[in-house]
Amino acid sequence: MRILAVEDDAVARAVLRQALRRLGHEAIEAADGEQALELLEKEPVRVVVSDWLMPKLDGLELCRRVRARPGAEYTYFILLTGNDATADNQREAADAGVDDFLTKPLNFDELWNRLRVAERILRYATQVKQLEEMLPICSYCKKIRDDHNYWQQIEGYINERTGSEFSHSVCPDCYQHVVLPELESLKIKPGAGPTPSVERKR
Repeated sequence: MRILAVEDDAVARAVLRQALRRLGHEAIEAADGEQALELLEKEPVRVVVSDWLMPKLDGLELCRRVRARPGAEYTYFILLTGNDATADNQREAADAGVDDFLTKPLNFDELWNRLRVAERILRYATQVKQLEEMLPICSYCKKIRDDHNYWQQIEGYINERTGSEFSHSVCPDCYQHVVLPELESLKIKPGAGPTPSVERKR
């Protein structure tokens, strides 16, 4: 992945850059939040790892501005801070829109775990976005046509792309206008009794 590393301390930024490269990612660097926003306007980056305390624009305000971009794809935001990971700090970060939280000094294994989560979340976010776009659906049987021109039930289509499972029920409208009339049609009229059998004469 291409990852934006935002850190005002040059040494800490170099450590973060090397860690990202060791994990097989491409690192783009910014020295503060303002520079990070400028890079995000030019570079298609889906993951940001940012320090919390920085001049000009800190990590929380950077995250708020990333979230406020109209029409932008979802960006996974990891906040890196020297502050203790207290409940109040985590709550403040979550309220700003931060997805994950790492403390300094940077732990290589924890960074690896967070980025694996980021990859899964972004993959699902992309799949959901695709599902929200225009889909060819049969107006009779409601099957969906996939990219290979194959028609399948909507449940199977969504399950293959997101892993979602479905439970089936009946909405109130269908119960009133479909189920109840079918049940009524199956009932035997009162007084009709069983259908008499006819014996043929030999």
